[in-house]
Amino acid sequence: MRWCAGDADVTRKKCPAIKSRLLCDKTLCAGNATGLISADSCEQAACSPRISLIAGSPHLQYNLKKANNFQVFFYPVTSTLHMDPLLAFVITLALITIVSLWYRISPFFTLIGGAVLFGLLAGMTPDATMLGIIAGIGKVFSAFGIIILCGAVIAKLLQEQHQIEEIVADIRRYVKNPPVIAGVSGYLLSVPITCCITAYIMLNPILDSLEKDRTKRNVLLYLAAVGGIISYALIYPTPVVIPLFEAFSGGMSPFLFDAISIPLSLLVLGGILLYFRFIHPAAFITEKDESPAIPHYSQGAGIPVMHKGIHWRAWTPFIAILIAIPIALLLLHLSQVSMINFIMLVGAVTAIALASPAVRAPGLSQGAKHAGLIIFDICGAGALGFVIVKSGFAQTALGQLTLLIPIVLVPFILAALIETAQGSRVVTAVITAEVLAGSVIVGAIHPLPLILLIGAGSCVVSYVTDPFFWLVQRTTGDDIKTVVKNYTLPIALAGVGIFIVAVGLEYLVFR
Repeated sequence: MRWCAGDADVTRKKCPAIKSRLLCDKTLCAGNATGLISADSCEQAACSPRISLIAGSPHLQYNLKKANNFQVFFYPVTSTLHMDPLLAFVITLALITIVSLWYRISPFFTLIGGAVLFGLLAGMTPDATMLGIIAGIGKVFSAFGIIILCGAVIAKLLQEQHQIEEIVADIRRYVKNPPVIAGVSGYLLSVPITCCITAYIMLNPILDSLEKDRTKRNVLLYLAAVGGIISYALIYPTPVVIPLFEAFSGGMSPFLFDAISIPLSLLVLGGILLYFRFIHPAAFITEKDESPAIPHYSQGAGIPVMHKGIHWRAWTPFIAILIAIPIALLLLHLSQVSMINFIMLVGAVTAIALASPAVRAPGLSQGAKHAGLIIFDICGAGALGFVIVKSGFAQTALGQLTLLIPIVLVPFILAALIETAQGSRVVTAVITAEVLAGSVIVGAIHPLPLILLIGAGSCVVSYVTDPFFWLVQRTTGDDIKTVVKNYTLPIALAGVGIFIVAVGLEYLVFR
């Protein structure tokens, strides 16, 4: 028997004795924030139950019930205060924004405070709210802890050995337009690595040293982040597209999907580059006489002499990461989550092995400190998102949207609300697929535009619940308003563009 967070929509048959529903999946699950469920035994039951309580229903006291030879205990997890989740969500986001801009304290404490506020406003008990916060922190840490630590260690070890400058010197020999290469690099790396955050962490130390001017340098970082998200949200097979394709494809070939999504994503990336060229024209100007900002080193200082060839030693951790991808997939048969952590560990171990003894310990120490700041920021976003989702936010939103707007808009708006609520595009795809499965919307919209609509919705609002938002804010050092201008707004424009194309395909091609 195992325990997990349940979903009120995954049901099969009713159990009249307790007005719940059962699913023969040999799993006993907890209801979505309306009650915690435990059982003494399921051994005598024909099948193990999955019990799901309807979100927003419980101001009830449950007693011991019996059904199909097993016992179920219900413990209420809602308080007497109960606000509509959508209204509580708006209030929470507004207060997080005000506190972040006014007090400028660590995002971790701001987001944890937002999670507590939302949980109490939405009717959850203090205990259920804190358990949700703990679970959300653990979920994000398990997903990104190793990745961020390894990326930070690689960057600090390269920096300590002045190998970042060597990589920059190599790039400047061949790249004449750094903003274009930044956006394209993020776009290309996100697909094989299957994680836009990992791609960004890999590119960060290189792009961070490619420009001397702080504004130009940050433009490169923003473009790498946005470029990675565009391909991550649109191209099969990425973790965002895979659950949508499995849920809605209806036998459609993935080659047909990519035949449309890849040109579309490249078109969107081109539009993003034009956007940055318009708001940051100086970042796209390359002075012909400008020589690379590479200091001259000598052997006497214990630092490698700069030479005219490619500095392969400096590139080795990144080469090791790329080589580890086919090894993880083809030889070790690792899952997507395992593969991402594996390749980053390979890169970090390579960097540690190649580092000189004099810089190894300082590099590891500084890398761990830097990683800790980033990890706790994004864990705060994970805590807030987890509490919001477990309040029944998605189900409430779907019920209200279907009554107010045309069906073709529902997948887009629902995905946008879920993304805003919890910040992870993968989670947005999974939850949206679960909520829409079996609804009239699936039969009313062609699978290809439907998947694009959800992908577009996952891009519209990338704000305080988005762990990537805080990673970009931390690595650029910009304030919240600047990050919104250069990260949130471009991604929103990309989402709107994808939405327009999806609606056009639905009405002009597939009808």
